[in-house]
Amino acid sequence: MRIGLGINYAGGFKEVASEVADLERAGVDIVFVPEAYSFDAVSALGYLAAVTERVELASGILQLYTRTPTLTAMTAAGLDYVSDGRYILGLGASGPQVIEGFHGVAYDAPIGRTREVVEICRKVWRRERLEYQGKHYTLPLPADRGTGLGKPLKLINHPVRERIPVLLAALGPKNVELAAEIAEGWQPIFYLPEKANDVWGEALAAGKAKRDPALGELEVYASPTLAIGEDVEPLREFVKPHLALYIGGMGAKGKNFYHALATKYGYGAEADRIQELYLAGKKEEAAKVVPDELVRDVSLIGSAGFVAERVAAFREAGVTVLNVLPIAATPAERVKLVEQLRELV
Repeated sequence: MRIGLGINYAGGFKEVASEVADLERAGVDIVFVPEAYSFDAVSALGYLAAVTERVELASGILQLYTRTPTLTAMTAAGLDYVSDGRYILGLGASGPQVIEGFHGVAYDAPIGRTREVVEICRKVWRRERLEYQGKHYTLPLPADRGTGLGKPLKLINHPVRERIPVLLAALGPKNVELAAEIAEGWQPIFYLPEKANDVWGEALAAGKAKRDPALGELEVYASPTLAIGEDVEPLREFVKPHLALYIGGMGAKGKNFYHALATKYGYGAEADRIQELYLAGKKEEAAKVVPDELVRDVSLIGSAGFVAERVAAFREAGVTVLNVLPIAATPAERVKLVEQLRELV
């Protein structure tokens, strides 16, 4: 089992670069750079590529709608080049709050667009002349929709790899099925090992049944919060506002993927109450409703023995990468947590 870690996208690149180098020495295998509506992820990934040697670098995630498929492919090829073949293309649909609110782009057909973007990216990396007829993307643009001067082109540069690993962030059954079919990796959120098969097992099996063997086994990236010690259980309270934000605030009633996930985990009544409070502006009250058991089971917060047991549960459920969020006040403490976790995995 490998260890990943996401950097804080609200900070500056220079502040995290030296820390990432220390984390690399401590045993981190993958560093994820998110892209919300702060600085772009690509600049940070390029910066980190220059100051690291071994660690893989992943976008966590590039948003599906904010770049054309070919620009996504070019960007991935460029990042793979500057990192000497260490880049993982993390893709996801994000949500309408960001896509429509910040980018002004319609949030539509995420499943169909995901498939087509991945297909186009792989054609670009193989340096094929781009002739693609999809439902959402057509290359080159036909004459009745443009000037008629567009011609099939291929990437000028020779990529380091013609198959850059693709990681898809997905929650819903159709999205998860697609990830299991076409991607090298799948990243769920709030992964609860004991309930994962009940929630996603059928979708994963359906996707894997159509999977190209050349893709290898599907990597599963869970993202638990991490704290190890004899008296760290109170730190679980820090996880609750984050869960409440997603369960309660990421979408209207009936259109919140994370609320649906909590309900499938068996916390439907609590999810309803969290959403009711959060949408009413009562964020602190909503956080208090988040069940202690849910926080405990989706996190790695406790004694070394407890964390070792939970790591075993994640491994048994099929997780191959623990993309952790350490609760620590200083970079040195984060490095120590990674070293402790490395001993347990």
